[in-house]
Amino acid sequence: MSNPVSDLVLGFQGLVSDVPEFVQPLIVALAGAVPFIEGEGAAAIGLIGGIHPVVAAIAGAVGNLICVAIVVLATSRVRTAVTTRRGAAAKPPTARREKFEKAYHRYGTPGVSLLGPLLLPTQFTAAALTSTGVPPLRVIAWQAAAIVLWTTVITLLITGVIRAVA
Repeated sequence: MSNPVSDLVLGFQGLVSDVPEFVQPLIVALAGAVPFIEGEGAAAIGLIGGIHPVVAAIAGAVGNLICVAIVVLATSRVRTAVTTRRGAAAKPPTARREKFEKAYHRYGTPGVSLLGPLLLPTQFTAAALTSTGVPPLRVIAWQAAAIVLWTTVITLLITGVIRAVA
């Protein structure tokens, strides 16, 4: 049985090779907007497709960040609507929510944003941060830092500029 994420990555790789060179960064940016592919996966797709590493990294990161910003702004609006609704009953937190809040209290917005991509897509982390009341611009800023950091690290590893510690 095939993995849907693998199939999606292969689809984007095929698409990058099938479109004109000037359109390829747009495909990479689109891949960066997909959860589980993220900026770093999109940069890898671009690199495999023959795009210059800097262009691939920027396109992947920009696609990821645009998607994260949309998620944050939408989540913020939903949170505002829910918290300002009169008579809204408070639900007990789920186990998953409690786990997230424990990590948030331990590491704060910077830590959750920078370490989050090791466990979850940035879109999920951003939505969780925003839903707990972290200001949207703070979430976007720290998610941008994480996206740039991880996309750069993975791009540098793939291109051999830095070597993984064995």
